Amino acid sequence: MEPPTTEPPPEVVTDVVTDRGPAGESLWDRRPDLDLTVVVPYFNPGTRVRQTIEELVETLATTGATFEVIAVSDGSTDGSEDSLAGLPPGVVRSVRLEENRGKGEALRTGFVRGRGRFLGFIDADGDLPPDQIAAMAALASGAGDPAGPPDVVLGSKRHPRSEVVYPPLRRMYSWLWQQLVFVLFDLRVRDTQTGLKLARREVLAAALPRMVEKRFAFDLELLVVARRLGYRRFVEVPVRIRERFGSTVSVRAAAGMLLDLLAIYYRLHVLRYYDRSPDGGSLAAPPGTRPSPTT
Repeated sequence: MEPPTTEPPPEVVTDVVTDRGPAGESLWDRRPDLDLTVVVPYFNPGTRVRQTIEELVETLATTGATFEVIAVSDGSTDGSEDSLAGLPPGVVRSVRLEENRGKGEALRTGFVRGRGRFLGFIDADGDLPPDQIAAMAALASGAGDPAGPPDVVLGSKRHPRSEVVYPPLRRMYSWLWQQLVFVLFDLRVRDTQTGLKLARREVLAAALPRMVEKRFAFDLELLVVARRLGYRRFVEVPVRIRERFGSTVSVRAAAGMLLDLLAIYYRLHVLRYYDRSPDGGSLAAPPGTRPSPTT
């Protein structure tokens, strides 16, 4: 008698994206059927992406929420996508951009595929321990809060209770960036750039079609556009950094970030670009959102 055969476990299938997706694709078009979607964008992280996703799945499983994790390769060339083999395909989804387009574009690609009522992201490099997202998810749900769920919950390295060690140059860049953000946008958050955020689906559905940033200023543009649309409940939470920063920000990278920041300011205050609805009309709150913003 032959021994019974066992089939190998199903593998995560990678969805290859060659463009930005179907015209008009929007979070409004898909009814959410999960509590949480967490997008993990990555570019050549090696096997660290698998460790981050494994820890993320383990953490989310303790929350009692229904969830999915969407891993988006931003044109990686190091074979890191292969490290996702064996992860549970009913929970983890893999998406690959054929060419490197930037963190912002990777996040956009993941978000429009999300099925969660709340959507967020965490960086893949593992510096931010994924277990922190459990407390953020509880806060995002708004349970026990008379005002309901926040619009955006964001990790902040500058929160007084955060456990972070900065090299002096990195600390200076961060301080200067936040001063510019406050002066140019009157955006009263202490840290726009930490790679750990959760937002209500309605906020992203309204903001994403108006956004154009493809790189690291995506985080700032999201908050600026959301605020312009009338979403004001931004809640900052402390974070832990598992590893000390091993590199400094180059002058070229800092200059690129500054140009992106000024471009957002120009679109907001000069072109009034964010005041236009995606179909070319004037600013109006999409269905299901809060009242129209004040100027």
